[in-house]
Amino acid sequence: MAASFLHFISVSFGWIYFFCWSFSFYPQPILNFRRSSTTGTTIDFPAINVLGFIAYFVSNAAFLYSPQIRTQYALRHHGLAPTVQFNDLAFAAHAVGISIIIFSQFWAELWGFEKRGRRDPGARISKAILGIVVGSLVGVGTVVFIVVLRQDEDAKTGWAWIDVIYAISYVKLIITFVKYMPQVLTNYRNHSTQGWSIVQILLDFAGGLLSILQLGIDSYLQGDWSGITGNPVKLMLGNVSMFFDIIFIVQHYCLYNGNQRKVHNEEDPLLDGATREERIE
Repeated sequence: MAASFLHFISVSFGWIYFFCWSFSFYPQPILNFRRSSTTGTTIDFPAINVLGFIAYFVSNAAFLYSPQIRTQYALRHHGLAPTVQFNDLAFAAHAVGISIIIFSQFWAELWGFEKRGRRDPGARISKAILGIVVGSLVGVGTVVFIVVLRQDEDAKTGWAWIDVIYAISYVKLIITFVKYMPQVLTNYRNHSTQGWSIVQILLDFAGGLLSILQLGIDSYLQGDWSGITGNPVKLMLGNVSMFFDIIFIVQHYCLYNGNQRKVHNEEDPLLDGATREERIE
């Protein structure tokens, strides 16, 4: 009875987190559309998100539907099945699509937005983010090369295709660690969170918390906490997201509360005519 109830709670938390995290993507592109501008936001965030969520989708799909990967996972985790759920895959698929849309908004001509100056902070992809993209691709390619070259028969202790899937999932983990920093620094330089939607952050925090709770419940139901360590990306995705969400919340409500300082861009006087509601956002 208790197990059935916990399973129900796990499923409920999973789909609630799916909707919280999925809805968290919409306030920013809607705000950009209302303002006809991406000023105050950085292209680094959606750009790196596209790669990160593609990696997250591929790894979740493999753990859910690949017999070979599931068998190799069981060999390494006491015969258990991966703690990846369908709602994880659904979230990743949705995130890929909406991240591509947000990324496209930085092409002003495509959306009819006012153009940003080339020197405007966040208007161009930074070298650091490009380095992470290249490094991630090289890292995954290296693991694939090792697996193909060694062809170890013992998937439990040797190199196996599950290591490739883990490498792909670690791409998402690394990106989660770094993707928020450009926006944190942009807010700091502007002494304002103007142009950066706080609604998405509140939803993101709720989604991260529920995601971790679902992972904990699923591992408890398996009677083995290796279900958590076997799904490090979901664990860290929730924790790291909440950590940066707290930073954004402090910036918005404490450090820069009520600060309507304009984003520094002499070529973009857009905010002069903004409504009070838009300025607060």
